Amino acid sequence: EVNGGLGVYAVASTLGSLEALLEFLKTSKIPVSAVNIGPIHKKDVIKASIMHEFKPEYATILAFDVNVVKEAELQAKESQVKIFTAEIIYHLFDKFTAYMADVRREQQEKAASTAVFPVICQISSPDHVWCRGGGGDPILVGLAVKEGTLKRGTPLCVERRGMKDPDTGMQAYLDIGRVMSMEVDRKPAEAVKAGKSAAVKIDAVTSIAYGRQFDHTYPLYARVTRKSIDAIKEFFKEDLSKDDWALLLKLKKQYGVI
Repeated sequence: EVNGGLGVYAVASTLGSLEALLEFLKTSKIPVSAVNIGPIHKKDVIKASIMHEFKPEYATILAFDVNVVKEAELQAKESQVKIFTAEIIYHLFDKFTAYMADVRREQQEKAASTAVFPVICQISSPDHVWCRGGGGDPILVGLAVKEGTLKRGTPLCVERRGMKDPDTGMQAYLDIGRVMSMEVDRKPAEAVKAGKSAAVKIDAVTSIAYGRQFDHTYPLYARVTRKSIDAIKEFFKEDLSKDDWALLLKLKKQYGVI
């Protein structure tokens, strides 16, 4: 099914093989924006390159049982269009699927600093505060993860008790810093799930210190924003459980994120 919108460019040697390719791409849920029959020419590459403006990963030609003329190869390099060729449809699918997995990984790496996984933690005990922060020092504390998943890079905040946010009229929050590193049983960890504890190093905001603006009675929340929620939805949707989505919604309401 050719939608004329977002999708790959499909080319085959004959009308029959093009129909077979389109049917296969449809069942594989790969959208197709345009098609052609015969060898791949420069004009095909130029058409496919239009996708760079909308969805760059679809600036791709899937070619079944056809040749690529030299001029088209040069144009593809210049306009950064990927051409996948194969004489067996399944091989074409395998190549494109591997390519899309690589694209996805790259997108996730780029979005990792924006996407914030929902989490609520608590300082496990006043005895588990090894560095209080302030004056540029990090905060080093033992944290118990109550809900969600604590990840390296998560920005954390606490309530400004007794204060309202001037913009929303809701509870105000104070950003304390991002998680720099974590250790579980003295081994580095990238993520810590609910029910587990970790020694956590926080790159604290200069003016923030444990004992000054907050103590062990304050829960620490992941600071989610509209931008961070959009990044999660677009690039990490499948990484969140049902409980994680419920917690994300709860934090979104808590901060008055629209």
